Amino acid sequence: MNIGQAAQQSGVSAKMIRHYETIGLLPAAARSDAGYRRYSEKDVSTLRFIRTARDLGFGLEAIGELLSLWRNRQRASREVKRLAQAHIATLEAKVAELNGMIGALRELAAHCHGDHRPDCPILEGLEQAAAPLQPQPKGTSSRRVEPIAQAARRPAR
Repeated sequence: MNIGQAAQQSGVSAKMIRHYETIGLLPAAARSDAGYRRYSEKDVSTLRFIRTARDLGFGLEAIGELLSLWRNRQRASREVKRLAQAHIATLEAKVAELNGMIGALRELAAHCHGDHRPDCPILEGLEQAAAPLQPQPKGTSSRRVEPIAQAARRPAR
C-alpha cells in the first residue's frame, strides 16, 4: 500500500510516517519502481503501535524502547512494566502540577470582582509572577503557581 493508504489505516499522518522513518522508529519503506514508498501490514501494525503509545503520552525515546521490546519475543516483561511505571510517575507529576495551576487560577478568579473596577488580582498575580526569578535550590521547580495564588489572597485596592 502507498503512504496515503498506510496513513489512513494506521491513523498516523503521512508526514509523521516519513518522520518516524527518518528517526528510525519505522524501518525505511520499500520502494516501487517509480520510487514511491510501499508499506506492508506489518508496517501498519507498527504505526498503530506507535500511535497508541503516543496517545498514552510516551515520548519518542520510550516508544523506541517499547518497539524494541515488542519485537523481541524473548524479552522479560519486567522491562516493559518498568517503562510503564516510570511513565505513570511522570504523568502523575504532571497531573499534580496541573492541579496546582488550576487551584491558583481558581483562587485568583475567586478574588477578582469581575466588575467595572480596574483592580484585578488575576493581573496582579501574573505581574508578580513575571518578576525576575530567584535562584531555586537544586531539584525544585521554578513554577510560579504559589506566588500567583498568594497575590490573589491580598486584599483588593
